[in-house]
Amino acid sequence: MKRILIIVGSLRQGSFNHQLAALAEKALEGKAEVSYLDYSEVPLFSQDLEAAVPASVAKAREAVQAADAIWIFSPVYNFAMPGTVKNLLDWLSRSLDLSNPAAPSAIHEKVTTVSLVANGGHEETAAQYRSLLPFIRTKFVDHITMSRVNDSAWADGQFVASEDVLAALDDQAKALLDALA
Repeated sequence: MKRILIIVGSLRQGSFNHQLAALAEKALEGKAEVSYLDYSEVPLFSQDLEAAVPASVAKAREAVQAADAIWIFSPVYNFAMPGTVKNLLDWLSRSLDLSNPAAPSAIHEKVTTVSLVANGGHEETAAQYRSLLPFIRTKFVDHITMSRVNDSAWADGQFVASEDVLAALDDQAKALLDALA
């Protein structure tokens, strides 16, 4: 069975993106093993830290290398991907052999896809992922699910996905699995 690693771009407990990821997990049920990456302790990227890789970075790299695919669930912060996700991708995209910058990274050739939950800025943020993920040498599945936050979610903390969003997640899960075939 294929292994899908989910990266939730919001570190907030109960985030809307984590709730969407749980729905995607249901779409993958019986088709793939799903795990979540805890990258909350990954430090800000610095070449000064690269030679002695921090334990949190090594752990994140190991989880990525063990996965067959990466599914990122991203909020939109000021019409952009969150800095936490960009920082993580910076670490994951660095060569594992510091003497050869062109050598493979932990995320090299990994099948990746992205879903977004936000109140706006979807297209701008999707464009950033569409540009960045192929640049860092992933196999990007450009089948992005985009969802707005329902009005009641801000009051009760519960993201409610529309039937269209649930269908899009099912389609995206199929596209991701097809890319692994």
